[in-house]
Amino acid sequence: THKKPIAVICHGPQILAAFGYVRGRKMTSYIAVKPEVVNGGAEWVDEEVVVDDHIVSSRAWPDNPAWMREFIKLVRKYTGL
Repeated sequence: THKKPIAVICHGPQILAAFGYVRGRKMTSYIAVKPEVVNGGAEWVDEEVVVDDHIVSSRAWPDNPAWMREFIKLVRKYTGL
């Protein structure tokens, strides 16, 4: 399968956790979502943005500038733009 860049913020990691997509990954999210991310097998960290392979995660809207900056870098890496 082809990896595609994924950006999740706030409660977005809940969706990835529900589908078993966080196991073995390092991520962040809104603090209330931490238990689901950890129970899904991810290492949760309290940082404004985390890049793990092709996934960029962030905590909440105040982190948007850093989150988008890292996601744009990732899109450029995967598309060659």
